[in-house]
Amino acid sequence: MRRACWALPPVAALGLVFLYPLALVVWQSVSPDDGGTSASGGGPSLAPYAAVLAETSFRDALANTVLIAAGATVGALLLGLVLALIIAFVPLPGGRALGRFVDIFLAFPSFLITLALLFLYGTVGIANGLWTDATGAASGPLDFLHTPWGVLLAEVTYFTPFVMRPLLAAFSQVDTGQLEAAASLGARPWRIVRTVILPEALPSLAAGGSLVLVLCLNEFGIVLFTGAKDVVTLPMLIYTKAILDGDYTGACVVAVVNIALSVALYALYRTAVSRTAVSRTGGVPHRAGA
Repeated sequence: MRRACWALPPVAALGLVFLYPLALVVWQSVSPDDGGTSASGGGPSLAPYAAVLAETSFRDALANTVLIAAGATVGALLLGLVLALIIAFVPLPGGRALGRFVDIFLAFPSFLITLALLFLYGTVGIANGLWTDATGAASGPLDFLHTPWGVLLAEVTYFTPFVMRPLLAAFSQVDTGQLEAAASLGARPWRIVRTVILPEALPSLAAGGSLVLVLCLNEFGIVLFTGAKDVVTLPMLIYTKAILDGDYTGACVVAVVNIALSVALYALYRTAVSRTAVSRTGGVPHRAGA
């Protein structure tokens, strides 16, 4: 009984701060604009869902969200794997400092990376400035940051450390004796990576990729700061409907769909993390206090 009393305040706070606003969003998504009654006077209605799901703008935003999130995840996985392998196994000066920089990079806001890319590759950025100074041309050749490719580059740049962090932790536990034995038997570096390192890193790779996929699915700042007007994702569509169009019911419908996708991907992420924990404890799930 006493434990229940101690647990009641944080549960109540959680419900007030998170669950109650979420419930309001869900309720608004099934409430037509006439104040929550359907045309037949029967209360909540799924008509807003039918209207929004039938819109071309929603289908385009959903396709853009999925394609960009998937592309950014694949790019972050490949780049993160290569960089983590180099930092962990190639004897480079300052390798430990690079590993620490990855931890610091995780604290950076996403729009900061986007601004840095604009300074480098924007229409009036450094790269185009060097080109115009060297050739005398009126404009530089780089003009892709306002396209889906620019959004993809920004997301890959920002989310790659989210893949590298669990990989570096996994690589630190790889038995160096196995690497030395494989090398002494004449195995080439790529074969060592494929047969010794990757099997140990696959759970961490899956966990990092799942996390990046969830974050990319909900990314708003990068798309906004790149100024890619033709790239409308689900978060951008929510912003447009709620702030620009004043369609709060439609915005809540899109938000509920986005939440459902995020929860499904988060479940995938938790599954990958649990498998990582099981593999690291020799097949026995880790339990608090064990």
